Amino acid sequence: MLGKKLVTAQKRGETRALCLGLGMVACSMMMYFFIGITIVPFYTKSVWTTETVCKVLKANIKDKVFCPNSEGSEDEEIFPYPCLQVWVNLTASGQEVMLYQTEDTLEKNPKCSYVPDKLENSKEVTARIETIASNFKKYRTFPCYYDPGGTQTNVVLSRLYPSKGLLFAFLWPTLMFTGGCLIIVLVKISQYVSVLSAWQ
Repeated sequence: MLGKKLVTAQKRGETRALCLGLGMVACSMMMYFFIGITIVPFYTKSVWTTETVCKVLKANIKDKVFCPNSEGSEDEEIFPYPCLQVWVNLTASGQEVMLYQTEDTLEKNPKCSYVPDKLENSKEVTARIETIASNFKKYRTFPCYYDPGGTQTNVVLSRLYPSKGLLFAFLWPTLMFTGGCLIIVLVKISQYVSVLSAWQ
């Protein structure tokens, strides 16, 4: 009687462990799919892939411009902000090119190097842009990214999805997938050993 209870409890534990392993594998597949349709397209679309050194030539704040937060936004989402233009010397080619914060900055407003988030207080936006401009004048040499194919003649300060960020995004689903597969293998080994012991 006790032996039957032990066998029943062992089978329940194996079933739960197997369900856990299968669930982890299924969740990791969903995470892979989500990363594949969100992050990977932006990573492959970016042409600013090569890192080089940029030296600031000039950083000027122009008159205020109007720019929406996103395409097709409503009128109340259009806000004015000072237009910061940063021109740098590209060490790789020696050209004078315009610097943008990220790839997204170029799409929002190609006239400005920095596009702030929408803030209710315009003084905070102005102060932030002035601080950024002073930092560029103070730290004149820094790493940046350019297009080695020559499609884009400008550079970006940082990529939205760098290679390290993409690898980090794939790290968690990979760990979950490996853990799930390991649990399934251990359960199958336990079942095999139990059957083998019963047969002997």
